[in-house]
Amino acid sequence: MGRRVELEQKVPQWLNWAREMQAIAQTSLHYVENDYQRQRFRRIQALAAEITEAHTQLPADEWVDTFDCQKGYATPKVDVRGAVFQEGRLLLVRERADGGWTLPGGWADVGDVPSQAAEREVWEEAGFHVKARRVMGVYDAHRRGPLGFFHAFKIIFLCDLIDGIATPSDETSEVKFFAQEELPAVLSGERTRPHHLEQAFAVAANPDLATFFD
Repeated sequence: MGRRVELEQKVPQWLNWAREMQAIAQTSLHYVENDYQRQRFRRIQALAAEITEAHTQLPADEWVDTFDCQKGYATPKVDVRGAVFQEGRLLLVRERADGGWTLPGGWADVGDVPSQAAEREVWEEAGFHVKARRVMGVYDAHRRGPLGFFHAFKIIFLCDLIDGIATPSDETSEVKFFAQEELPAVLSGERTRPHHLEQAFAVAANPDLATFFD
């Protein structure tokens, strides 16, 4: 059985409303068959943008442009990451985007097998070939980290190190293994949270530990 973990923060109600309205509009615009219905759902989309504008730094028309990039049935995005250990130390990479440290990973692509996507991300961002051994945790990414508009799930795999040499990429500037007491203070907040690292060490020490989930 898995281990349910407590959510760290509550999503503000305005964001719940705006997300749901945008999802309804996006899905409906994909299936709508007449101009009258299309106009109605465009208005719902615009209202979601206006609500979001009131709580962010971007004007409503830019939010509408962002929403228009999302096509088809609205579903959460999926972020996959690998927890890789070498002699009891955990692999982290430093993101060029914000200078914070994170478990290597990123968005899964269409057609990806989740575990293979995590393996690929570790290779691309850190220079190591790995093999996913088990799911460490499945998380509601935006209830356990900085809030973004589009809902996302995060899947972290415990991976076995096969071979490779620490090699930064276009997205990462440093690659390093850390002991638990040496973990960096500055994390790339939207990608990796302190509880992810804590749970990675816990699972590495006890492989029979149940999967964490929200």
